[in-house]
Amino acid sequence: MKKIYDVAVIGAGHAGCEAANAVSKMGFDTLLLTLNFNNIAFMPCNPSVGGPGKGNLVREVDALGGLIGRITDLAHLQMRALNTQKGPAVRAFRAQADKHLYQQCMRNYIEKQPLITIKQGKVSSIKRIKDHWCLTLNTGVCYEVSAVIIATGTFLRGKIHIGLFSYSSGPQGQHPAISLAESLEAQGIRFKRFKTGTSARVRKRSLDFSKMIEQPGDWLPHGFSYWLPWEPREPVSCWLTYTNQKTHEIIRNNLDVAPMYCGEITGTGTRYCPAIEGKVVNFPHKDKHQVFIEPEGLNTDEMYIAGLSSSLPEEIQDQFMRTVPGLENVEIVRPGYAIEYDVISPDQLLTSLQIRDWPGIFCAGQINGTSGYEEAAAQGIIAGINAGLYLRGEEPFVLKRNEAYIGVLIDDLITKENNEPYRVMTSRAEFRLSLRQENADLRLTDYGYKFKLISEADYQFFRTKRERIQEKLRFLEGNNLSPGSEEAEIIQAKTGLKIQQTTNLKQLLKRPEINCAIIREAFKNGKDELTNEDEVIENLIKYEGYLEREAKMAARLQKTEGKKIPVDFDYSQVPNLSFEAREKLMRYRPETFGQAGRISGVSPADLSALLIWMTRSRKK
Repeated sequence: MKKIYDVAVIGAGHAGCEAANAVSKMGFDTLLLTLNFNNIAFMPCNPSVGGPGKGNLVREVDALGGLIGRITDLAHLQMRALNTQKGPAVRAFRAQADKHLYQQCMRNYIEKQPLITIKQGKVSSIKRIKDHWCLTLNTGVCYEVSAVIIATGTFLRGKIHIGLFSYSSGPQGQHPAISLAESLEAQGIRFKRFKTGTSARVRKRSLDFSKMIEQPGDWLPHGFSYWLPWEPREPVSCWLTYTNQKTHEIIRNNLDVAPMYCGEITGTGTRYCPAIEGKVVNFPHKDKHQVFIEPEGLNTDEMYIAGLSSSLPEEIQDQFMRTVPGLENVEIVRPGYAIEYDVISPDQLLTSLQIRDWPGIFCAGQINGTSGYEEAAAQGIIAGINAGLYLRGEEPFVLKRNEAYIGVLIDDLITKENNEPYRVMTSRAEFRLSLRQENADLRLTDYGYKFKLISEADYQFFRTKRERIQEKLRFLEGNNLSPGSEEAEIIQAKTGLKIQQTTNLKQLLKRPEINCAIIREAFKNGKDELTNEDEVIENLIKYEGYLEREAKMAARLQKTEGKKIPVDFDYSQVPNLSFEAREKLMRYRPETFGQAGRISGVSPADLSALLIWMTRSRKK
């Protein structure tokens, strides 16, 4: 039995759904394969979306025409604005989602797309046959496609650990993908072994919230998505409590049965989301650690225990959890566990997320060594767009580091030696003040429209918004505030600021006590203004000098960043390269000088030698 599609997406998690949506919107007949039809867009860990850096990714995916922002807005239980007292570069939204409603909304959306066919099945092999790829399922069915996007998450040779007990499995007891990993490895794909984990789920009615600190959501003027009408709802609270010395003592006394410390786990875990065992061992001076109690959904009694990820035996998890205030009578519904899985060594990837020397095969999500739903979604939409461009015979779509956090994520993946699951953080972005969460549409929506991921109606809505912002900027630049005027009196009454000389409104807005709403009230101008537009304008003006400096830095870097290096360049011929630089350049095969400079072990002297040699070679 054979069937033919333009492209196949293996895996229907966050990366797979974004990839399938993107490539189908570009007009290609898309097959979306999942191990379990009921687990589309499954959230195996904490059902939350966003946070510093991650929230920027969500808005960037949304600005390009992706799904994670829209679905989160539809399925959120609470939304919070983080770092509001800090600068705009680190402000972010974070949502707690109803995991079952999130899956339902995503599945409903994907099922309605006319060019997406969803099939349940396990891919056992991928092979090149003439000018197409053949995907064979374990049932013997073969699908012929021109392009493939592998978005298998943590399923490749997945292995669950709970204490000294381990077994082959995907997340939350799902089937692992063993044959596919073996097939790819047999054809020369190199893998690494990573590890992640999750906390226990507990019964809500067994908890005593009177001993915890309530963490209510915020009433926000808008959500993640630029395109859906925002419908705020009564936020569902999360709760905060803490571990203590008794908790830590139980954990320390049982490290001999902790897979992380008794040699059962060989994969590398994430540094920024450690298990409680790691916290206790690595930070012995800390007498407590935060524990967040978060709802899994409105129609379930399950609660997620963030901060207590553990792979200790279930009876030990039960013991140490009962020492935490509010959890004295806790009932565990599902124990925490660790999962080991295969990830592709990302030095085999191009910036398009295509596997080098495997034409038409793209990888997205945790298979590339990342962690998090947001990172997966970001890679998914880029892989989907590039699969479509590959099928058209066009140049790949590559976002630069100064254009988007997505560009930072992918560039870091393919140039740095990531020996642990990669997580996006604001500190990784050298242009983070320009890559704010509120201006993602201004940076990226033109791309989304170009690739047909943004509808005509949404694009016209965006163009109107952009024109309004320009009009407001012109109004601020072209109007002054005079001492003694009615407008000056209103501003003084609102802020206590006395206007003593004629001041341009743009310069006035740079003062910390002045915002767009105050100027609008004083000048009785524009009653229909939107908060997110005010935020864009205020950040553009208040941080104008810093933004100009970032733009100049980006322009300088582009002079060398854009210099191409031939794919088949022979680094063995370049004199004066260090041994390490030569080895790393031959392994990673950077596409530009900018990428070469970010590879660990390649020094400025090595770059200089490479540039001189290439310049001489071109002259010859």
